[in-house]
Amino acid sequence: MTPLTWLYVPGDRPPVVAKALTAGADVVVIDLEDAVAPERKAYARDATAELLAEPQPLPVHVRVNALDGPLAAADLKALAALPGLAGLRLPKVTSPEQITRIAAHTAPAAGALYALLETALGVERAYEIAAAHPSLRGIALGETDLRADLGVRDDPGLDWSRSRVILAARAASLPPPPQSVHPDIRDLEGLAASCAHGRTLGFLGRAAIHPRQLPVIEQAYLPTAWEIEQAETVVKAAAVERGAQALPDGRFIDAAVVATALRTLSLAHRI
Repeated sequence: MTPLTWLYVPGDRPPVVAKALTAGADVVVIDLEDAVAPERKAYARDATAELLAEPQPLPVHVRVNALDGPLAAADLKALAALPGLAGLRLPKVTSPEQITRIAAHTAPAAGALYALLETALGVERAYEIAAAHPSLRGIALGETDLRADLGVRDDPGLDWSRSRVILAARAASLPPPPQSVHPDIRDLEGLAASCAHGRTLGFLGRAAIHPRQLPVIEQAYLPTAWEIEQAETVVKAAAVERGAQALPDGRFIDAAVVATALRTLSLAHRI
């Protein structure tokens, strides 16, 4: 099943992590980096290692600490081989060499790697990072840090960077990236509007920081009944007649339109 929701949870709060595992997210991301105070980093790592010593009921990823600091190596050593770990999320990636170095020391035991691009340099090198190693299964933006790096205030100011990362993922044959988190957990209307905009750009799904955001994200990224009906019409027509054709309602379809319809129906299976 294509994941649409990734729920971030602080690694130093085991009861909250336990609740997150039953909150309905497709993937739970245990955060050892920004969500954990410096004096609690070691505890967060140990608590996460204890949890992931056993297989989990859904995919669990861990966002490790900054790759250029001393804590990341300890995180990788403690977690990479644990049976409950499905993937590592690597923060503030700025070069493909960071990916290849980590992959050489962790793959395949650590499962999939995911690169977070959170600086201008990371976005500028998006394709090189996305294509760095077969163990890398996805890239995504970290918009809070990127906004600070660029000095961007208004939300549309990040659209160029968003499109750059979406294109890089596709060029490297990676899945469409999920959107970055919506930081106001009470603003569900704003979250829905932001998801609708992200969907038009080419994102697929979104990271969340509170369970109440999950149904809003899923609803925004699932196809509507009208979209499903249109996709079914296209697929049925293509099954009868190959090649480009015009439907009775005037729509022109070809192989690209059929591929889009099939993706829509694939997502519709979640409903």
